Amino acid sequence: MVWLKCNHGYITIATMIEITWLLLTYKLPREPAAKRISVWRRLKGMGAVYLQNGVCIVPKTDDYVRRLKMLENEIRELDGDCVILETVGLDKAQERKVTARFQADRDDAYEEFVDKCDDFEREVAKEINANHYTFAELEENEVDLKKLQGWLAKIEALDFYGAARAAEARARLKRCEEVLDDYARRVFEAHDENH
Repeated sequence: MVWLKCNHGYITIATMIEITWLLLTYKLPREPAAKRISVWRRLKGMGAVYLQNGVCIVPKTDDYVRRLKMLENEIRELDGDCVILETVGLDKAQERKVTARFQADRDDAYEEFVDKCDDFEREVAKEINANHYTFAELEENEVDLKKLQGWLAKIEALDFYGAARAAEARARLKRCEEVLDDYARRVFEAHDENH
């Protein structure tokens, strides 16, 4: 929908964008529980928000249409039932409720990520305090940093509506990179002194 507004001789064109979601409802047999857990994990891994047990929602994209249709077949093969619907919020207030749920889920993930950054920085600080400057330790910390980088990329890929803690998480990853760069410099300096 496009509307025009006259504002002191200027014409402003604004587009009202309606957010469209895919709503998935499913039911699986109670046993074995592993089947239900597997489906739940898959959906959470896609960034789905659960509105209630067996009812979740994702933004409507071609990728999610394809992925949910594939999941529908898998649910059927597990002797379950599933319905996929395209939906919108009744009004902007309802839309904000749903996007707030997505943002809260991502903020939880960012919070957990920041906690792991704290762990990483403590681990490197422990090595520095112990004057433990080895290439093996540097490689181990580089592997840990790569894991953090990959994890943040996964969270950001599911941050559809700009969660509040995203900038903090990016800043913390940058800090981890700086901490590791400093440790690497110390490792190389220690080895240069010994040779």
